[in-house]
Amino acid sequence: MDFSLSVEEREIRDWVRTFVQRELVPLEQEVLRRERAGQQGLTGDELTELQLKARDSGFWGVQTPVSYGGMGLSAVMTALLEAELGRTFVQFRFGGAADNILFHGNEEQRQEYLLPTIEGKRRSCFAITEPGAGSDAKAIRTTARKDGADWIINGEKTFITGGNEADFAMVFAITDPGKGAEGGVTCFLVDRDMGWRSEYIDTMGEWGPASLIFEDVRVPESKILGELGQGFALAMQWIGRGRYLLPARAIGSCERLLGMAIEHANTRQTFGERLAERQAIQWMVADSGVEIEALRWLVLHAAWQVDSGMDSRHAQSIAKLYGGIKANEIVDRVLQIHGGMGYTRELPIERWYRELRLLRIYEGTDEIQRRTIARNLLKGHAKVGGVLG
Repeated sequence: MDFSLSVEEREIRDWVRTFVQRELVPLEQEVLRRERAGQQGLTGDELTELQLKARDSGFWGVQTPVSYGGMGLSAVMTALLEAELGRTFVQFRFGGAADNILFHGNEEQRQEYLLPTIEGKRRSCFAITEPGAGSDAKAIRTTARKDGADWIINGEKTFITGGNEADFAMVFAITDPGKGAEGGVTCFLVDRDMGWRSEYIDTMGEWGPASLIFEDVRVPESKILGELGQGFALAMQWIGRGRYLLPARAIGSCERLLGMAIEHANTRQTFGERLAERQAIQWMVADSGVEIEALRWLVLHAAWQVDSGMDSRHAQSIAKLYGGIKANEIVDRVLQIHGGMGYTRELPIERWYRELRLLRIYEGTDEIQRRTIARNLLKGHAKVGGVLG
């Protein structure tokens, strides 16, 4: 059992660490200033400029297959990179990525949607969640009715990440009400100029998901992604593509936050002593350090299973559940250690406090992860002790 990184893996990890420190961290104060003024932290043009700068060094499409111009990195390596990106709250992501289900498109769809998305010329969004269908994705009500050679889509999607910026959406709609999720849901590639609109949803975080409204949107039969009626299977493939990457980014956030707490505890004095001398503070630091290490190995174990071709869904649910809970506990401790200053918007702690709260909700709530983990154990799909048990 070897826990070390290869020379190449270490070089890749270190390049991203340097990129974050040189290119992203210096932007933090300006991003905070803009956000306090109600402005976007990082504009689309600024994000593109940073992505192209990374591309100049070969960082483009980190998980995109090499045959499509990407780096084709392993799941473990990608998790390590996400942890590095998590060290800053500046919302950066590498360019050159496309949703995994777009690779199921036919040749015409690959040319029209997949390749331009990888190249950064098009932007997509995944549209399945509805006002009455969040965790219960099978409860969707958006419909697609056949009309000659076209389909007419009606319905509303909500909390769609990237929905305000996307020029096309992967929309899941009921095409056979009698079958529902068991063969009656189809995925459509729907361009914005076909008639759907998006509405910004204000949240407690510094991001804006969207509601997508479809009113008699006419979509050609050629825009069906995959097979008619098999959309729910595609949706589950998208949802389960990489839950380990969400807690992976939280690792970096928690490391940065704990580092801030340690520095503050070692310099701040109360009643003639440094905070670091207080047992209450020491225990907060110790618990946070232990939890970060535990999260790191849960994430890397899930990623290792992906690379090994194993069914990693159970391990990913464990990593996401633990990561969401512990990241929120850690940022709460760090805010507490900083006292009143931690509560202000002069420091990024309260921003991370709001941002990390989302980790317990999106792409599978805590409750959904607990249900999945319990079901797997009770039905024998997974065993206590895991792969080493």
